[in-house]
Amino acid sequence: MDFEISSRTVDDRIAVVSPAGEVDLHTAPEIKQRIGELSDQGYNQIVVDLSRIDYLDSTGLGVLVGALKRLREKDGELRLVHPTSRVMRVLEITRLVNVFQIFDSEEEALGGLTGRGA
Repeated sequence: MDFEISSRTVDDRIAVVSPAGEVDLHTAPEIKQRIGELSDQGYNQIVVDLSRIDYLDSTGLGVLVGALKRLREKDGELRLVHPTSRVMRVLEITRLVNVFQIFDSEEEALGGLTGRGA
């Protein structure tokens, strides 16, 4: 599967980023750039939909951790939704399940975000 990324906004503070394909050394910078752009535009609550990710390497993990840190510095939040079983396994092995808020559905991930932040 070729890599692609889309995003949409939910309100003036919340965005949903939806990558698809393999997240690796070559494609992770696109996620970093998209999240960075959204953050710069004032979207400090970001949900990343992982339901269409076939593969996630350490570079991709680094981008997600970096985005979480950046958003927290702005009193924001990054939430992950619906990771595939392969991605969930990577998150478990690296113990990042203890770092990220991970949800089964977008509705759950968006719950409580509206109106938060500066």
